[in-house]
Amino acid sequence: MPLLTILSCKILQDEIVHILNNDPSVNEILVVSNGHEQDLTSKLQVTGLDYRLLSPEELSAGAQVHRGDPCNYNVMVYMVELALHEFPKMLKTEVYRLVEKLSGCSSGILMFYGLCGNVFDKIEADFAHQESSCPVRILRDDTRIVDDCVGATLGGCREYLATLKRFSDQGTFLFTPMFAHTWREIMRVDPQKPEKTIEMLRKVNEITGYRRVAKIRTGLSYTEDFDAKVDEFAEIFDFEVLEIEGGQDIFENCYHAIKNEIAGIGR
Repeated sequence: MPLLTILSCKILQDEIVHILNNDPSVNEILVVSNGHEQDLTSKLQVTGLDYRLLSPEELSAGAQVHRGDPCNYNVMVYMVELALHEFPKMLKTEVYRLVEKLSGCSSGILMFYGLCGNVFDKIEADFAHQESSCPVRILRDDTRIVDDCVGATLGGCREYLATLKRFSDQGTFLFTPMFAHTWREIMRVDPQKPEKTIEMLRKVNEITGYRRVAKIRTGLSYTEDFDAKVDEFAEIFDFEVLEIEGGQDIFENCYHAIKNEIAGIGR
């Protein structure tokens, strides 16, 4: 049966759990054990979803593509190191390497990424030569690739731009549950000397005019203590807290679109 691979940023793991938890056609869930999967597997367990861990070395032998039953799928999830976001060229190099590697055992690859500073603007074209065997797709709205994971959660490029315009009078951090969970990691707060890093961040926020943090209500509850984590961030930096609505349409639409493509290839 076909194998759909989801290559994802850590920030979008809740969206993956949501999709897998609501797709009865998934036969088996495979998770690549590369040191970045622990949060994801914990959420799969809490949700009651069975999965099988697969080492990177086992990919070729343990995740073979089996065509012939396009109504059911195996889904493999590969979580990419979050720290690479700080180095766009390194992120692009690593993701392209992984796409090359995973294409050999996948029927299709869905990237849970946006443009991420335009490093992925040509990824579908760059892998167009394998359309007939393993199409590569990235998160899109009705018109183009979304800017990033926040833009995808807000519903696409138009909604993202409208939100940024809405908050243009003052700098505003936009937090999804996983952003709230990992903000120290994203902002590189030194766990040994957190106050030093936080004081530097306070100065940066003051210079750049950031005064608020907005909770994006995604409709998902896989990451615990969202409100508490946002409130903690706001208290540390003396920020106002706002709320805005997000959703799952982009993720669901892109997932079902590549499933349909794979089904067509498998016939």
